[in-house]
Amino acid sequence: MYQQVIDPVGSSLGWSALVAAIPLLALFTLLGVVRMRAWLAALFGLSLTLLVAVVMYGMPAGQAFNSALEGAAFGLFPAMWIVVNAIWIYRMTVTSGHFDVARRAFARVSDDQRVQGIIIAFSFGALLEALAGFGTPVAICSVMLIAVGLPPLKAATVALIANTAPVAYGAVGLPVITLARVTGLPLGDLSAMTGRQVPVLALFVPLALLVVLDGRRGVREAWPAALTCGVSFAAVQYLMANHGPMELTDVAAALVSAGAVLLLLRVWRPGEGMSQEATPHPADDSAGTGAGTGTGAGTGGDGGGESAGLGTAVRTEAPPRRPDTRTEVVRAFAPYAVIIALFSVVSVSAVRDALARTTAFFAWPGLHIASPDGKPLALVQFKFDWLAGGGTVLLVAGLVTAVVLRVPMRQAATAYGHTLHQLRTAAVTVTAVLALAYVMNASGQTATMGALLARAGSLFPLLSPVLGWFGTAVTGSDTSSNSLFGALQVSAAEGSGHAPVLTAAANTSGGVLGKMISPQNLAIGAAAVGLAGREGELFRRVLAATAVFVPFLCVLVYLQSTPLLSWMVP
Repeated sequence: MYQQVIDPVGSSLGWSALVAAIPLLALFTLLGVVRMRAWLAALFGLSLTLLVAVVMYGMPAGQAFNSALEGAAFGLFPAMWIVVNAIWIYRMTVTSGHFDVARRAFARVSDDQRVQGIIIAFSFGALLEALAGFGTPVAICSVMLIAVGLPPLKAATVALIANTAPVAYGAVGLPVITLARVTGLPLGDLSAMTGRQVPVLALFVPLALLVVLDGRRGVREAWPAALTCGVSFAAVQYLMANHGPMELTDVAAALVSAGAVLLLLRVWRPGEGMSQEATPHPADDSAGTGAGTGTGAGTGGDGGGESAGLGTAVRTEAPPRRPDTRTEVVRAFAPYAVIIALFSVVSVSAVRDALARTTAFFAWPGLHIASPDGKPLALVQFKFDWLAGGGTVLLVAGLVTAVVLRVPMRQAATAYGHTLHQLRTAAVTVTAVLALAYVMNASGQTATMGALLARAGSLFPLLSPVLGWFGTAVTGSDTSSNSLFGALQVSAAEGSGHAPVLTAAANTSGGVLGKMISPQNLAIGAAAVGLAGREGELFRRVLAATAVFVPFLCVLVYLQSTPLLSWMVP
């Protein structure tokens, strides 16, 4: 039995925390400064973590490697199992031509680019984030925004900023599920607490998109659309996170917000309207026009931000001579309807209970670990829900999608093989980052840093969103950020007398704001619109948004730790 020690270096908490932080500092430096490939940086960080665990913390080498294997297994299932099947579905929509049908359907909703930007980037992007996540919304929505007339740089900027509020429940709730797994806190409580933070951000994100799209004039003329979208999304996100099936939180919010805007357009139209010609932007005009043709809609693994590249050219050809039939439009959106239906069925109590009997719980072989106070560590229990997991549901949805879209099984199988090939480095990144997180948690490195942070006392909740923001900004993933800092947040909260569920949820909520400035997602956005190499310009475009939202969230979380808003904590 290995019992964790929080101050192994000279019995000093400060020195021990500094040593424990070395693998993280190395990982962040390699990614953010050296700009090493994410999978290489993650493997290097994992090696350092194992070294610190064995040499400095005295953890038996066998148990250290076994904890890394457990983390890697969780990275493959359910994390990569969800990603592969979700992106396979997207690839089939492109192969069958129905992706273009869906794009043209969005273009017909309104001739105002500001309204189109809100619906495509925020509502449809949230749906993509809910079903796939992992960089998919930024890549797809950027290309679709170019297709409706936005300049490349502006299109990528809008897609990145919009990809914030839905991230916490992206990939059918994987970030929150991972947070529950690494912290041991109840999933329901974490979902509810997160659902009392990120919806507040969702209220204002559509307004921020209007500022990017058309400045003050955009806010003045199109604010009803932004307000309708933000309020409806936030309300449904809160209700689903607290009372509905957590996996469908963003799915429901995305669909309701889009529907609300469509209803609004029946009785209201924005003044004057906006087109590319009406609002020239020198920086955008200089971006070049090549982005719209043969653009590779890349995607990155949310687990590590490695750009995987779908390798599929999404063309912005001229509209067809005849309009798409109602049947083709229905088929274009059928995959999303199938996914929603299947997840709804799985959430029914009788079905869920039946599927639960197929779920296996077992102690990970070779791990016998106790916390510093002598209690067994919950981390060693592995959950293998092979039939009830989100990835399996998406696999079934993919098979149904192939039938609905009339994709031959051989072609569907080929698309699956291409998806696996394109996500190979992302899989390495995901598994390595999660292995690193599990070793840090199992050896006690996380507990050490948490004990030091706990000394911030009453001010710790003010800092907790920054940890999540930092983790996602560097790794490109809210899931990875939760893996790295989730247990640390809980440890620090317990040491400073705060509710662990509050600061753990704040890690996820802060992480959604780091997504837009992460180097990996900036690269995805730039590559999607044909601006590879101009990530610096894109970074400057989105920096103001994260600089405004992060302090706002910090203040909200701090107030939730005080009697003023403590009633919001479950």
